[in-house]
Amino acid sequence: MTTPTPPSASLRAAKRAQEQQHSPDIRRPRRPNYNYIHRNPLPLNTFPLPAFVPHNPISWLRIAFTVLWQTVSPPSSHDIIYEGYFDQASRSVHVTEPKTIRALWEMGFFGKGILSRSEPNWLDQEKTRLGITDRETIELMRDQRRKERDRMKMDRARAEREAIEEQQRKEAGTGLLSPPLTPAENEEVSNTASEISNGAAEPLSQSSMDPLLDKDVQDEAITAEIVNQEHLQLSLYEAYFLHYGLGSLRLSNMPTASSLDLLTLFRQHSYFPPVSLADLSPDDPFLVYYAVYHHFRSLGWVVRDGIKFSVDYLLYERGLVFSHAAFAVMIIPSYNDPYWKEPGRKPTSMQRRKGSRDWSWFHCINRVQTKAVKTLVLCYVEIPPPDAVKGEDIGQIFGQYRIREFCIKRWSPNRNRGKMLPRSK
Repeated sequence: MTTPTPPSASLRAAKRAQEQQHSPDIRRPRRPNYNYIHRNPLPLNTFPLPAFVPHNPISWLRIAFTVLWQTVSPPSSHDIIYEGYFDQASRSVHVTEPKTIRALWEMGFFGKGILSRSEPNWLDQEKTRLGITDRETIELMRDQRRKERDRMKMDRARAEREAIEEQQRKEAGTGLLSPPLTPAENEEVSNTASEISNGAAEPLSQSSMDPLLDKDVQDEAITAEIVNQEHLQLSLYEAYFLHYGLGSLRLSNMPTASSLDLLTLFRQHSYFPPVSLADLSPDDPFLVYYAVYHHFRSLGWVVRDGIKFSVDYLLYERGLVFSHAAFAVMIIPSYNDPYWKEPGRKPTSMQRRKGSRDWSWFHCINRVQTKAVKTLVLCYVEIPPPDAVKGEDIGQIFGQYRIREFCIKRWSPNRNRGKMLPRSK
């Protein structure tokens, strides 16, 4: 027994079929599966044990076999050691191999494309712009959202203007002054006005009226001209974390450099201009900032540069393509060791920089993060005395830097009026 279809539903189905028949098949490009693309949080291979079920003897055998197999023939966690080169002019590490660029970005969101906003997809943007592919990039989705917002604002402004005109006609009692424009006419007029103001409405040149080339010839010419001019730029903190923390990166122009040699090199180039070995101190910018970077990376956060929001770092829970940054980190060195309180001690460059941070600076930073819907985190780093960082054990050196975190939120009376405690009698 079949259920009869309601008349309204059948009419809607017929109308939809008729529209599909007479309208061209325009499909929006599918969004990439970011859960699969970024399934590995770090550029490492991990080998988890099978699920353990106490009442199932087969799970015991599977775990025993896996442990025995990994003990006899342990698999490698570093199948590929990625390469980059240190650039002194930009004080960063450059990666030019396309496969390495994609691997470092997809497994941990390391680096930044020099011709892109964040993800190194300049080549995909060019191909999409020229019509070679229809891949939907992050920049394309952002532009579509901006166009939708602009269209919505224009519709709202037109509705408000029509309401004001209607109210004026009612108050004047003169009847209709002029019929309102339709949405298509209004959009056409606004587009024409913007083109005239920007100088875009120009007569066609003779070259534009020439007969077009064959589409296959055009595609071959465009494809031959497009050369990937983008490379990945790693900050010193990201490069050292990949080299020392994970062991997944080596520098091609310094193949024999050890982790201690790179630590000294990066400490020198954390100043501008670079300083000599004698001028290094325990509060070098690289030591302080890398200690915080390594700390949050070890906790599972995706750490990115926060200069856009006037902070040192931004913390993402999974990555840039999944959500916005939840926390904004501001690093503040703390000199509580008795060594720094001795009389006659000359302040370092970091101490002089810290002295310029007052309450006005704090409220300015906090207000920016509130408007950006982020939580400000003040990260205090305890600076050890110089003798504590003169060893060759890198783990022991960074172990001297204690990190304390304080989350700050701006208190607003209007938003917390109902949460205020009752006045005591």
